[in-house]
Amino acid sequence: MIAFVSGPVAALSPDTAVVEVGGVGMSVQCTPGTLAALRLGEPARLATSLVVREDSLTLYGFADDDERQVFELLQTASGVGPRLAQAMLAVHSPDALRLAVATDDEKALTAVPGIGKKGAQRLLLELKDRLGAPVGGGTVAAPAAAAPASWRDQLHAALVGLGYQPRQADEAVAAVAPEAEAEGGTPNVSALLRSALKTLNRAR
Repeated sequence: MIAFVSGPVAALSPDTAVVEVGGVGMSVQCTPGTLAALRLGEPARLATSLVVREDSLTLYGFADDDERQVFELLQTASGVGPRLAQAMLAVHSPDALRLAVATDDEKALTAVPGIGKKGAQRLLLELKDRLGAPVGGGTVAAPAAAAPASWRDQLHAALVGLGYQPRQADEAVAAVAPEAEAEGGTPNVSALLRSALKTLNRAR
């Protein structure tokens, strides 16, 4: 298993970072929040989880070991694959997920694209004894779980991380705001990032 990758960031895209390790570019699938903290050409260290399928090998990257551990624990629940587990971490921090499960917060889980009411109820039941208590003490995660407006900050940081100027990022965020508001609930930041990049490419 590849536990982590460390090296300069060679490339960034809406959902992937390429980290140069010993002269080899390692493609790592990351959440928008993780990507937002990376900068082209600067050193980075990402905790990783390798998902092996018959036709593919996919490396998922995380800001720290705790996030990776939660990613792997989420997949022990029925119906949760790596993509859904990553979507859950794109919307909520590890502690926010622990708090949601500990308090039976069905609404927090249905804020994740791909999880409906029945799915949330099943996950709350299955994950109850697996995720454990919030590391930060229980109240730390509450703002993260109830901050639907944070998509603007996440999107802006991700665009700046991809090399765009803050002013360009501001314009792109404003351009996709109607799309975000149309979704209702917690917008899908990855989808908004793709829309924002299309807007920026048209403006060139």
